[in-house]
Amino acid sequence: MKKIIFLAMALLVAAAVNAQINFGIKGGGNLSNIIKTNDKNFNTSFKAGFNAGVLLDIHLVGPLSFQPEVLYSTKGYSAQTTYGVFDQRTNFIDAPLLAKIKLAPGFSVVVGPQISFLLDTKNTYDNGFTTVVQQQFENDKDKFKKSLIDGVIGFTAAASKNIDIEFRYTLDLQQNNQDGTSQTPQYRNQVFQLGLAFKAF
Repeated sequence: MKKIIFLAMALLVAAAVNAQINFGIKGGGNLSNIIKTNDKNFNTSFKAGFNAGVLLDIHLVGPLSFQPEVLYSTKGYSAQTTYGVFDQRTNFIDAPLLAKIKLAPGFSVVVGPQISFLLDTKNTYDNGFTTVVQQQFENDKDKFKKSLIDGVIGFTAAASKNIDIEFRYTLDLQQNNQDGTSQTPQYRNQVFQLGLAFKAF
């Protein structure tokens, strides 16, 4: 699947060689949580993280551009339990494939799919005295999907000719695990992102 995705991106870039193409780097903060799908009693709170990577801004026609990206992104959530604070940190490679529509000078909307590849996950408990890595997770890790399809929507505002301010919301369109476990219910990641993109023109 990864080879097909990267081949498709390469073909799209190759098809746009005559278009205006801008390369950029970007980074920012993540505020992530989960949406539970089978356990309403599993109460969670948001967890801070970050994202960083590269992008191409390929002008296609009129107000429409294509913006593929490759990002390293940290997600997760926290939950208060009877044993202390449960914390899950997940690290992903995200590949947004976005349509960018210019609505006004310096202001655009982005929307499209995102492919997310799970790199690793770490679960910990903190009872206020010690922090313990959850060993049960190691036995259950193969139940977590290694790749996911997400939806992305957001907007971009130009701070200057070379710098954009970006705000986005991403949501998994698939649940992250098969049936859930006694430690983790079925869930989907949701992430609010705020950051800057620096482009070379």
